[in-house]
Amino acid sequence: KAVVSTQSGHYGRDPGGRGNAGGGHHHRINFDKYHPGYFGKFGMRFLHKKKNPTVCPVINVDKVWSLVSTQTRDHFAQRKDGKVPVIDCVRAGYFKVLGKGVLPKQPVIVKAKFFSYEAEQKIKAAGGVCVTVA
Repeated sequence: KAVVSTQSGHYGRDPGGRGNAGGGHHHRINFDKYHPGYFGKFGMRFLHKKKNPTVCPVINVDKVWSLVSTQTRDHFAQRKDGKVPVIDCVRAGYFKVLGKGVLPKQPVIVKAKFFSYEAEQKIKAAGGVCVTVA
């Protein structure tokens, strides 16, 4: 019998295999050189990870007033009966209030799930109140 190439009559096909075939065998050099770390495992597995409990969108103190209109802010600034606006951050999609920036010296009630220490101090310094909601 004559020795016949295994690829004879297969012009135009995939001599090296399709896609990532041979990454651990005949294409090993390419994968090691250009894609280090492609094979193997790293770290620990987290079985049935639920991402929802860890979601916590944040807003800074200097942006809290942007959740209500300037018309509302002016309206409550002119009132003399002591009523203040309530800004519900959770309804706007923010769960935590952080302390970056300056808060205007106008009392306000801020509702959120979490407050940083600095944010709480700044809101109270402006005469406002921090209300935690579930």
